[in-house]
Amino acid sequence: MSLPGTARGNEAGAPVAGRPLVFRGGTVLTMDDASTVLRDADVLVVDDRIAGVGQGLPVPDGTQEIDARGGIVMPGMIDTHRHMWQTAMRGYGADWTLTQYFVWYYLEHGKKFRPQDIAAGNRLAAIESLDAGVTTTVDWSHNLHTIEHGEAALEALRSVPGRFVLAYGNIQAGPWEWTADPAVRSLLERLRDDADDRMGVQVAFDVTGDPAFPEKAAFEVARDLGIPVTTHAGVWGATNDDGIRLMHEHGFTTPETVYVHASTLTRDSYQRIAATGGSISVATESECSAGQGHAPTEQVLQYGIPVSLSMDTSVWWSGDMFSAMRATLNADRMAEHMDAHLRGDTITHLRLRAQQVVAWTTRGGASALGRDDLGSLQEGKKADVVLVKNDASPVSFPLLNPYGHVVFQAQRGDVHTVVVDGRVVKYDGRLVGIDLAPVRREVEATVEYLRAEIGEEAWQQGMFPERPEAEAEILENPYQYTDYKDESKRAGGEERVLGR
Repeated sequence: MSLPGTARGNEAGAPVAGRPLVFRGGTVLTMDDASTVLRDADVLVVDDRIAGVGQGLPVPDGTQEIDARGGIVMPGMIDTHRHMWQTAMRGYGADWTLTQYFVWYYLEHGKKFRPQDIAAGNRLAAIESLDAGVTTTVDWSHNLHTIEHGEAALEALRSVPGRFVLAYGNIQAGPWEWTADPAVRSLLERLRDDADDRMGVQVAFDVTGDPAFPEKAAFEVARDLGIPVTTHAGVWGATNDDGIRLMHEHGFTTPETVYVHASTLTRDSYQRIAATGGSISVATESECSAGQGHAPTEQVLQYGIPVSLSMDTSVWWSGDMFSAMRATLNADRMAEHMDAHLRGDTITHLRLRAQQVVAWTTRGGASALGRDDLGSLQEGKKADVVLVKNDASPVSFPLLNPYGHVVFQAQRGDVHTVVVDGRVVKYDGRLVGIDLAPVRREVEATVEYLRAEIGEEAWQQGMFPERPEAEAEILENPYQYTDYKDESKRAGGEERVLGR
C-alpha cells in the first residue's frame, strides 16, 4: 500500500516542491550550543538543507515565503521510543497497568497481529507524527515475530514522507533466537547499507538480569553488524540493575546504546551509563501512568546523562511531543516539591526548565540517534523544520517566553507547517499529499479482525478491566522466553519488597 506523495503543483496553497523556501519574521529557536533565540528572524531552506538563519535574509529568486510572524520556528521534534504498531488500537488500554499491558500484548494476544496489522499501526503512527511536528520517530517495533512482519513494518514507514528508525524486535522469542535468523540479519544489513538518511536501524530487546546472560548473543550480533541497541531498562518487575551490570561487564554499554525509561535503577547503574556515554529515553507520560517507575529526570541531571524524550505508545497516551515535554516538567517539579515537603522545606527555584525539555526533544533526540545533522536550526543542517503558529487561537498571543509557550501553551493543532528533508509535509494546519481515507480503512480492518479473533467478551474485558477488589496476583516476568525471576522485586504475596 502506498500513499500519494506531495501533490502536483500548489495543492491547497502549499509551497511547491523543489523550490527554495523561507520562513519570514518568526521567533526562531535555533537550539544551537548557546540556545540562541532570534526574534523577527528568517529560516531559509534550499533543497534538503538549511541555507541560512537570521534577520532579513537575502534569498534566491523564486523562493517561496511562509509568513512566520507571531509564530515559533523550531527544529523538527524527535521521538526516540514509540511502539508504532500499537497505534491501530489507539486508546484501548487507557485504564491499563503495566502488568495488564504485558499480559495483553506479551502473553495473550501479541501473536494474533498479522503483518498487515503491524503495517496499519505503523502507517497511522507515522502520519500522526508528522501532523504533530515530530519529524523523526523511532519505531520500537517489538512484535516482528516473522520476517514478513518486519518487511510490513518497514514498508509502512517508507510510505510516509517522514524520517524514521526501525528498531527491530520480537517479544515472542528470545533475542538470541531471532537475531540469529538469517532473514532478520539480511533485513538489518540492508537497512544498514542503504545509506538512507530518512530510515535508520536499531536492534530492540530487553535484558532480564538472568545471571546466565542469554542476551549476550544478541548483543554480539548487533556489534558484528555495527547497529545500535535500544533496550527497556529499569522497568519495575521486568528489567533491573543486574541487566545493566551484565551489559557493562561484557562491554555492551556503548555511547550508541539507548536506555528506555531507566526508572528504577540505582546509583550504580546510572554511573555505569554515564561513564560509558549512553543516553536515556524518558517517556514520562508512560512512567507516570503505567508503573515503570518515576521518570529519572533528577538522576540524569545529577549524573550528566544525555537525555531524549519519547511517547511510548498510543494504546494509552498521545503521540505528540508537546505532551512529552509538559508531562516531564510536571513530573520533575512535583517530585522536587514533594521531596522538599517531606523534609519540611520549600523549593524556591526549579532545577528543570522549559528550555531543557525543548532541547531534549530536539537536540537530545538527534544526539541519541547519532544524527548531528538534525535537532537544531543552523546553516548546513538537514531541513527538518516546524512552524508553531495559529492565528485563529487566543492562546497564540502574547508570545513572551517562547520555550514556555512551546511546552505549556502549544499543542498539535497549533502546528502550522512541517518540513522534512526540505519537503513540506504539512502546511497551514493540513497534511500535504496524504489521503487519510485508505489509512482509516486499513486500521478499521485491523480492529475488526482483532476483535473477532479475540472474541467480544475478552475484547471488552481487555479494554475495561475490572476494578481491584483484592490484591491481584503479581506477574513475575512478562517474557515468555525465560523462566528467570527477579526475586528482589517479585518475591510474591506478603513477602514482596522494594528493590533498592
